[in-house]
Amino acid sequence: MVKDLKVTNGRFGFGDRVLFSDISFEVGDNQVLTILGPNGAGKTTLLKCVMGFYKWSSGKAELNGRDISTFSPRELTKHLAYVPQMKSATFDYTVREMVMMGRSGHIGMYDSPSEADEAIVDSYLERLNIASLADRRYNTLSGGEMQLVMIARALVSEPEILVLDEPESNLDYSNQLRIMDLIEELSGEMTCIINTHYPEHALRISDKTLMLDGKGNYIFGNTADVITEENLMNVFRVKARIGSMTENGETYRFIIPIGRLRCPGCASVRRPTAVTASYASVRTYRRARS
Repeated sequence: MVKDLKVTNGRFGFGDRVLFSDISFEVGDNQVLTILGPNGAGKTTLLKCVMGFYKWSSGKAELNGRDISTFSPRELTKHLAYVPQMKSATFDYTVREMVMMGRSGHIGMYDSPSEADEAIVDSYLERLNIASLADRRYNTLSGGEMQLVMIARALVSEPEILVLDEPESNLDYSNQLRIMDLIEELSGEMTCIINTHYPEHALRISDKTLMLDGKGNYIFGNTADVITEENLMNVFRVKARIGSMTENGETYRFIIPIGRLRCPGCASVRRPTAVTASYASVRTYRRARS
């Protein structure tokens, strides 16, 4: 099944402040799209517009050619799953109960989970290596464990597109890499969209990158064309060097921050006049690192 999401001429803001205007982008079947930008640029807001939680001022988002605003909430959960920013649960649910909530779109309002629902939950608990936590209380878990539970809850809905809002925030270095590796693995089965503060994570796993500058401007394209030293300077006001190294026959790209800039007017986006790298070349590069 095709797993395409397309935004055309999207516009949204709060009051007199326009977060984005005439924003257009598309993420295709089994691609990874990363959304980058400074604090307050509207990354989470953009995700909520894309998923229909907020109504566009103008423009639209389409899932497999259909306007997302025409989906009922229950219907949409069968196509698109959302992993919000990590937080504790209001009630003291077990891990199994938390993950089972992701099956709500497949279970009747007055029905109990079927054996098939239980089997799907068990399969994802096993796949994410959290089966041993099934009877633990969610609020007693570590940050990394909580994030894996939330991802499992999204995956049991069997979505075509997985949307993750800062999935690696507040995690230690090892767990950040664990989440990035998992997203890259999942992209072989579904389209993934992630919002992150870390450009190096986009370099690691993303086919496409959308960079917001917080002034209503954006860049969208192949990750290698969007994450450049110039754009990091203009958008984040950080002077950095992007390089590559080879280890055991595999090539890795990295970012070394040199320092912050304080000049006025640095945080504007300069759009590229052309995108030269092909999607195939990016995928080849990703495979070389996996």
